[in-house]
Amino acid sequence: MSSVDQSGTFILGDRPVRRLGYGAMQLAGPGVFGPPKDHDAALAVLREAVAQGVNHIDTSDFYGPHVTNLLIREALAPYPDLVIVTKIGARRGTDGSWLPAFSAEELTQAVQDNLHNLGLDVLEVVNLRVMFDAHGPAEGSIEAPLATLAELQRQGLVRHIGLSNVTAAQIAEGRRICRIVCVQNQYNLAHRGDDALINDLARDGIAYVPFFPLGGFNPLQSSTLSKVAARLGATPMQVALAWLLRRAPNILLIPGTSSVAHLRENLAAADLELSDDVIKELDGVAMAACG
Repeated sequence: MSSVDQSGTFILGDRPVRRLGYGAMQLAGPGVFGPPKDHDAALAVLREAVAQGVNHIDTSDFYGPHVTNLLIREALAPYPDLVIVTKIGARRGTDGSWLPAFSAEELTQAVQDNLHNLGLDVLEVVNLRVMFDAHGPAEGSIEAPLATLAELQRQGLVRHIGLSNVTAAQIAEGRRICRIVCVQNQYNLAHRGDDALINDLARDGIAYVPFFPLGGFNPLQSSTLSKVAARLGATPMQVALAWLLRRAPNILLIPGTSSVAHLRENLAAADLELSDDVIKELDGVAMAACG
């Protein structure tokens, strides 16, 4: 069972990972499509992340497509102490659009593509990305695609399975099919629909990995967040990340960037202390957003 220790690590599947990791999505070109603007700079970010102690990297072969996985392989293989988490369930159109890819054949090919492009014999964690609705989680059975992924696990191609962009009902359905070690959903200071879910997963030792920690492609504009950051001598992103780390012990973070300087700023959030009064102040951001 996954668990937390006092050193800021979490056992994801059966591997200890630092709670503040790195998401590779932004290494691809604009719109997460095509090659990076600066290939060498992308490699430098990956190498600096590992040099700074990151041992959990989130990626997918539909970033690019293929771009981020090939960069990770070039920069970091053979990954002796690195947990790479990938996801399947989508494909890219020739125009860069995001399309569901949920058939058994598509899911099997996606696992094979991730293995090939990362240069691995087995994938540590694979998240099934559910795309029933373009705007967020939507109800619907995930039994068939998850059964395909569970079969690939039985074949030894996948060690652990997670879910992404899912509802509580889908997580419950998934846990009846196979062991689920992590859930990736949108969650941040202003988008807190998963509060109860996070608490439930924490009790069961399942990691929760929020994406869009500062509001997504349209960054959260909050005067409260900006004021708190200014008082603490930090950036709004650092404060948002520190708040997430404080929110629950099962939360793992995967902030992405294509800049070494920005990477270092993000990682410094692990050392940012937030008082109870600051937490209360930040908690008000969600109420203001709802109002």
